[in-house]
Amino acid sequence: MKKVVRIIGIGLAVILVCVAGLLTFVKFGLPNVGEAPNLKIRATAAQIERGRYLANHVNACMDCHSTRDWSRFAGPPIASTLGKGGDRFGPEMGFPGTFYSRNITPAGIGNWTDGEVFRAITSGVSRDGHALFPVMPHPAYGHMDVEDVKSIIAYVRTLQPIKNDIPASEAEFPMNFILNTIPQKPDFQTRPDTTDALAYGKYLVTVAACSDCHTKRDKGEPVAGMEFAGGSEFAMPGAMIRSANITSDSETGLGRWTKEAFIARFKAHDPAKGYVPHAVKPGQKQTLMPWTMYAGMNETDLGAIYTYLKTIKPVHNKVETFTAQASTSQAIAAK
Repeated sequence: MKKVVRIIGIGLAVILVCVAGLLTFVKFGLPNVGEAPNLKIRATAAQIERGRYLANHVNACMDCHSTRDWSRFAGPPIASTLGKGGDRFGPEMGFPGTFYSRNITPAGIGNWTDGEVFRAITSGVSRDGHALFPVMPHPAYGHMDVEDVKSIIAYVRTLQPIKNDIPASEAEFPMNFILNTIPQKPDFQTRPDTTDALAYGKYLVTVAACSDCHTKRDKGEPVAGMEFAGGSEFAMPGAMIRSANITSDSETGLGRWTKEAFIARFKAHDPAKGYVPHAVKPGQKQTLMPWTMYAGMNETDLGAIYTYLKTIKPVHNKVETFTAQASTSQAIAAK
């Protein structure tokens, strides 16, 4: 009997050593995506303009790296805050920890090399080698055309420097270990010609990371069979917001939408065409969709996105995109 107990004890000890070794490797040996490339971007005016377009209207970098005015519909970014970072994503929003968007103005990453910024965008590894939580969808950005990534960097370098010290992000257990396994080496794509609307639309939908919000997730993983069917929940003061179904389902998705109606839906929120977001109070209908940013996409790009979305398998999933909820103080007062 003592021999059996001893064997079991040895077996458990071996298992514990193996587990400890694995956790040590994950914590300190990962992420392993290679060194930042030796890169120096000599920006042209056209490259900066392309980067401005992508960062503000396609990849929508300024969505999270600026301050959004949530007193207005769709939370338009405040122009004087572009790139300053500080947006908080915490447990109350369903995140496994507390994460902050970084200051990407020259005051925040001015001492980063272009290669270090490039690696952060496309592989999710910071300058000091730590993994970045994919609230910045670096897995999607790793599929971009290299020239598009360079254009975004060229544009970011032109932002007005804004001093803004931001707290360090902290992942909860076990995400503090899992996080190191997420960064991957990029799989760059070549941006298709705009004449191939289907391929070009797929590229835009991929690099804009539309699926991140429009696919329901369970414990951080996409729910199989629910790709682009909406239903992801986002808590806001006085409300629960859910992403829309953008599959080709005719009843609950985009199946009955024409391309013209799809484009018009975006362009209706274009500040360049005179749109002014109306005031919204807590509990009134609001959305996380940065309409004023995406509205700046040109009609060719919006049309290509529509063309690709219409090929996505229809999923019948009726989504109530907004539900008003009583705040904690209101609920207590009502008792």
